[in-house]
Amino acid sequence: MAAGFVEAHRQQMALRRILKELDDLKKDPPAGCSAGPIKDDMFHWEGMIMGPADSPFAGGVFKLIVHFPTEYPFKVPHVQFKTRIYHPNINASGGICLDILKSQWSPALTISKVLLSILSLLTDPNPNDPLVPDIAQLYKTNKAAYEEKAREYTMLYAGDKPVDASDEEDDEERVMLA
Repeated sequence: MAAGFVEAHRQQMALRRILKELDDLKKDPPAGCSAGPIKDDMFHWEGMIMGPADSPFAGGVFKLIVHFPTEYPFKVPHVQFKTRIYHPNINASGGICLDILKSQWSPALTISKVLLSILSLLTDPNPNDPLVPDIAQLYKTNKAAYEEKAREYTMLYAGDKPVDASDEEDDEERVMLA
């Protein structure tokens, strides 16, 4: 019984923090980003990041899924891209290699700061700590080819008429033909 009470108390504390962050996001949304709960589930959000103008992701709208653990903010939220993207620090499953989503997480961080960090990662990839080594290698050796491929993915998956990323084989074929 005591364990159940502690868990309920933790979840209540997390919920208060999440509600405050949602309120802060509404009052002062970060430029190029937005996020909010899916339906009425405060622990599951959808986020959106606008591709930065000074990047190969310009013109794209990238959807993210955010899952807050019941121990939030003491445990890191799980954030992943729902929209496919060609980036050395983001894999085909949407996993993100970003220090604040791993070892550098701090309870002082907010989802707003996380979104801004992801936005910054789009303009400044970290090819020295890649999640996708092949893309990192292309970025390091032929940045123009990397940017061209990133623009293709952006138009294909995050542009005005995005392809449904659930049909992986057809998508790969389309990109290779482009």
